[in-house]
Amino acid sequence: MFENLSDKFDRAFKVLKGQGSITEINVAETLKEVRRALLEADVNFKTAKDFTTTVKEKALGQNVLTAVSPGQLMTKITHDELTKLMGGSQVDINYQGNPGIILMSGLQGSGKTTFTGKLGNHLTKKKGKKVLLAACDVYRPAAIDQLHVVGEQIGVEVFSDREDKNPVSLAQKAVQYAKSNGFNVVIIDTAGRLAVDEQMMAEIEQVKKAINPTETLFVVDAMTGQDAVNTAKTFDQRIDFDGVVLTKLDGDTRGGAALSIMSVVNKPIKFIGTGEKMEAIDVFYPERMADRILGMGDVVSLVERAQEQFDEEQAKRLHKRIQKNQFDFNDFYDQIQQIKKMGNMKDLLGMVPGMRKAMKGVEVDDDAFISIEAIIRSMTPTEREKPETINPSRRKRIAAGSGTTMQDVNKLMKQFQDTKKMMRMMGDKRNMANMMRQFKNMGGKMPQGM
Repeated sequence: MFENLSDKFDRAFKVLKGQGSITEINVAETLKEVRRALLEADVNFKTAKDFTTTVKEKALGQNVLTAVSPGQLMTKITHDELTKLMGGSQVDINYQGNPGIILMSGLQGSGKTTFTGKLGNHLTKKKGKKVLLAACDVYRPAAIDQLHVVGEQIGVEVFSDREDKNPVSLAQKAVQYAKSNGFNVVIIDTAGRLAVDEQMMAEIEQVKKAINPTETLFVVDAMTGQDAVNTAKTFDQRIDFDGVVLTKLDGDTRGGAALSIMSVVNKPIKFIGTGEKMEAIDVFYPERMADRILGMGDVVSLVERAQEQFDEEQAKRLHKRIQKNQFDFNDFYDQIQQIKKMGNMKDLLGMVPGMRKAMKGVEVDDDAFISIEAIIRSMTPTEREKPETINPSRRKRIAAGSGTTMQDVNKLMKQFQDTKKMMRMMGDKRNMANMMRQFKNMGGKMPQGM
């Protein structure tokens, strides 16, 4: 996500590296590269021009402090303006009501039905709502079946009526069913078309008028770039939606839609889709996205994802086992499962400051844990509980049973021992105090390469 754009911003700011002051000449050179980067990312031309003009005015009006380099100051100004460009602050969806009614709109292929499921899953698991999904796409073959499959996946009920071919009456029936059966929220999945057409627009207008939703979302494929912004403008003129959902941001997207859409339609981006799994949905935070675009990571989102998977009782048990030096391969396996639930590895690593640059050109495989899991599953219960019993002959058997090599098994054994050692250090308050003292003696700086 935004990898190419981030690289181009890096190159643009290098113009100011080593400069003692911000001047009209070096700012103009930097912003020329920034504008080119934005246009190549498929950002709307007027948006790119206005953005660079604003940054230039702010940069030339600033005095560079001795503690701050021109490059750092320029990054800060650009970060603040990127945040404003994408909306400034996070905006919630309105799912309140009796029930709250969320209407989904967008073109066919934008990921509307899948996102309907993701949003249902989000509201169920994170907000504790009783959600009903409503299948109101009467045109696309198997659209109803798709929503039923999604609903079954996330454990959420789906309303459908295969006999009724009128989207307006279907939506009304779904809302009435939700009211009668104590649902807090009903999400209406509507039909899309391959292109904007009058029949489609008239139909979605009628559905909205009939059910009076508390929230209308426009779902758009981020990979369509500038076309996404133009389509959003057309939809907004007809149905006056409340917010935008950008899907497929995990793909090879240039990011232009995320940067342009707010300035063009003046409607906030509320969610982004970051993968195929039902959990691959993030609330959109403009400031955090600006951090990621400028290579600053997104530690807050990373911590939030970790907390979502955090099991307090399990953590207490694990802490006791670590203190007693009883951490074993069963615990190691459980920790891997927690990490996997947080999302795809490339996305997670991108949230760590500086990691995007360090991992440049390195392919991060989402299946990176498969061989480790296979090795652990090939161990006997005794071997998992007492890793010290795993001698060379047992390692050979484990390698054969897991379809890996002795080298792979030896590598995992070392990783396990290193993890165990680190966890014991982290669990020992005296060791933690020593580590903090050492860190302070180093001037609070991380070693090079970390």
